Amino acid sequence: MNMISPTAVPLGAGVVKRSTRLDDGRELIYYDDPDTTLGPERAVDARTLDPRPETATMRQDVLTGDWISIAASRQNRAFLPPAELDPLAPQTPTNPSEIPSRYDVAVFENKSPSFGPALAEAFDGVPAASDPPRGIEDLTHLGLGRTRTSVGRTEVVCFSPEHAGSFGTQTVTRARTVIEAWADRTAALSALPGIEQVFPFENRGEAIGVTLPHPHGQIYAYPYLTPRTTRLLDSIDRTAPDLFQRILEFEQAGPRVVLRGEHWTAFVPFAARWPIELHVLPHRHVADFAETNEAERDELAPLYLRLLRGIDALYETPTPYIAAWHQAPVRHARDTARLHLQLTSPRRAADKLKFLAGSEAAMGAWIGDIPPETAAARIREAVEGVTL
Repeated sequence: MNMISPTAVPLGAGVVKRSTRLDDGRELIYYDDPDTTLGPERAVDARTLDPRPETATMRQDVLTGDWISIAASRQNRAFLPPAELDPLAPQTPTNPSEIPSRYDVAVFENKSPSFGPALAEAFDGVPAASDPPRGIEDLTHLGLGRTRTSVGRTEVVCFSPEHAGSFGTQTVTRARTVIEAWADRTAALSALPGIEQVFPFENRGEAIGVTLPHPHGQIYAYPYLTPRTTRLLDSIDRTAPDLFQRILEFEQAGPRVVLRGEHWTAFVPFAARWPIELHVLPHRHVADFAETNEAERDELAPLYLRLLRGIDALYETPTPYIAAWHQAPVRHARDTARLHLQLTSPRRAADKLKFLAGSEAAMGAWIGDIPPETAAARIREAVEGVTL
């Protein structure tokens, strides 16, 4: 097997970054744990891959102003493959997976991207799109039949080489490595031409629609401000620039706090929509992961693991969830929009899920099934029983 020695770049907490490329030119980045047992060499991708798919096209919904990316290549992505054909496991002679070498944490460009690979401008060998978005003002203009190229980047973040698990099943050391990777990728993706927002997230469980049981998340680098972020910025404009600090102090003084550290507070929000919903806010204003400091990242690793394991302790089987890390836009509202986690689960009982039907799905008019104070008490009790 051919091997290479990618240049080692030291990051925080003793994590080491090593960058290389897959056969079709996609970027692959290894993040080695501080106590890694891996050597510096990495295997070369020996596959012969087809050219990357054409960048998708966005279409505007003139009724809402939302942009919809039509990414037909996603139809070909893997769907619940057997363990021996796990596309996120290290490659073997019988499994031509996406990652050539053994690894601790690995990040690579998605083979079936929703955005990209083209960018708004040519950058580091990546071509420029023929019809990219022309800034936020261009995208907010309404008109029938408006289209733009879906420039941007979508990446897969593998938390472990193991076939099954989630972020919550990792060690504190591994969780800290992933957080370092999130911060590093946030900074790198924010620097790409035409990127307006960077979104790290984890989908967990088949009830959410997960098609791979491998412990992994994703990062989307959008060419626009997402609808939720647009509404959030409008709320800040209509209330006060320090809205997030006010929310933090309001929740810290109330009955819905689940876990509080020196740098982070986790709580069930006052107007929770989902049966299980947790928000995590940093005590200091930071726009995104790249702005967090070493102490904040160090505390977040065990705190986040305790929350996720507490959610799993609510029932006898693992709880499906979406863990969404909302970050401030790249060029807007950096002083007012704060990094925060919104973790949601449709699980309302051991064998029952909340489905979005007429009122929620069609009208956006939510009806909560469980009082937030009741949910907070249950989750708090579960989290208190967690040991790392």
